[in-house]
Amino acid sequence: MAVDSNKLIIFDTTLRDGEQSPGASMTRDEKIRIARQLERLKVDIIEAGFAAASQGDFESIHAISGIIKDATVCSLSRANDKDIARAAEALKPAARKRIHTFLATSPLHMEKKLRMTPDQVFEQAKIAVRYARQFTDDVEFSPEDGSRSDMDFLCRVIEAVIKEGATTINFADTVGYAVPELYGNMLRTLRERIPNSDKAVWSVHCHNDLGMGVANSLAGVMIGGARQVECTINGLGERAGNTALEEIVMAVRTRKDYFNLEIGVDATQIVPTSKLVSQITGFAVQPNKSVVGANAFAHASGIHQDGVLKARDTYEIMRAEDVGWSANKIVLGKLSGRNAFKQRLEELGITMESAADTDAAFIRFKELADRKSEIFDEDIMALVSDEQHSHEHEYYNFVSLTQQSSSASKPVASVVFSMGGKEEICKGEGNGPVDAIVNAIESKVASGAELLLFSVNAITTGTESQGEVTMRLSKAGRIVNGVGADLDIVVASAKAYISALNKLHSKIEKLNPQL
Repeated sequence: MAVDSNKLIIFDTTLRDGEQSPGASMTRDEKIRIARQLERLKVDIIEAGFAAASQGDFESIHAISGIIKDATVCSLSRANDKDIARAAEALKPAARKRIHTFLATSPLHMEKKLRMTPDQVFEQAKIAVRYARQFTDDVEFSPEDGSRSDMDFLCRVIEAVIKEGATTINFADTVGYAVPELYGNMLRTLRERIPNSDKAVWSVHCHNDLGMGVANSLAGVMIGGARQVECTINGLGERAGNTALEEIVMAVRTRKDYFNLEIGVDATQIVPTSKLVSQITGFAVQPNKSVVGANAFAHASGIHQDGVLKARDTYEIMRAEDVGWSANKIVLGKLSGRNAFKQRLEELGITMESAADTDAAFIRFKELADRKSEIFDEDIMALVSDEQHSHEHEYYNFVSLTQQSSSASKPVASVVFSMGGKEEICKGEGNGPVDAIVNAIESKVASGAELLLFSVNAITTGTESQGEVTMRLSKAGRIVNGVGADLDIVVASAKAYISALNKLHSKIEKLNPQL
């Protein structure tokens, strides 16, 4: 297989591995919005999901496959015929498709999880790749928990799957156990020992359990010779997360003198993509996060400020505008018309299901513009997300609330919402306004859910900004995130709680493969 040794392939798995963050499940429409933005970001491969996990995942992959034209669309599958066939069916509309199959190779996983012998794993890996090749000539194989696998066995399995037609070999550090030098050397040894290693692109997939996901990935590239990095926006992912796409891209770009590799990503779309993923999943980006954090280009120290004013490169190794921070511009106001609004939706990659949905979103935009003088892209994204979450197919829908609080008495709240199409009015009191709202809603719903997280973030700058609230609920082992936005953070809290209740009400269960 011809491989451009100077090109680093960016494989984004936000929609698959990133979605495995507790509570980060996305709807079909939300996945489509993120996929469109990933295409605008110009990633090479979009892992759109795990087709066999649920009907929802299958439908999302199928829809994304019919929309995305510039990137390869990929579905994950376990190493069995049923999963692979399901992935192939979901990917049918794709202009370019990839089936990504995986099987554990570490002694621990083979014995305790798979309950298979090494010989059985060896045969199953070959059969899976052979079967996947019937549907596409782009097949990726991952030895799950590869970094804790026996070297001789890894060589045997990987050589065999390449012979069967695997075109990408992904060396997975599934549990974040690797250390950069050891991981890079292990990958290099594999490539040196396997006779047909040059017939496949080598990839890295690292988790961040010890905070070394990016370092391990880059070691795999520079020491091990990998030319594909699997990563997610904002480092989203289960446990401590995955390798962060924005950090890989900007490390390779900023230190091109060392890496000497080309990346096709449009870096100016990094921040808009980060904000979209954060808004949809409810996972806020920490202020001091590399590249996309609010403080990433802030200078508080007087010495630093003085240096930057004299010459930016004294303390800035990247320019904020190069990663998209300058994109936070005022786009619309209260005098803007329907066509301008529709055009801005298109520019943001937002597609409404019908003209009626667009009209409803426009009405909400005008209402917001009457209350807030300056409308930013983030406001529009939050507004549309809110609109999509208030459709009739949702079991719970927020209508209105009134709330009273003072330092001299307990806060009380009255909330109006619909439940199964029937409007309910409920009242409650609590230790604060949010507690009162939750108690009011629970007096009718009686969900029995436990509140794990309550988070408030300003969507844009200034006191006029909309507040975005995330609530994470847990019930019977299920964890969900609900997100709500409003100029009044108390109203946003009610919307977030109802959003989370809707996700708990959904009975769709998903399989979460570890990779």
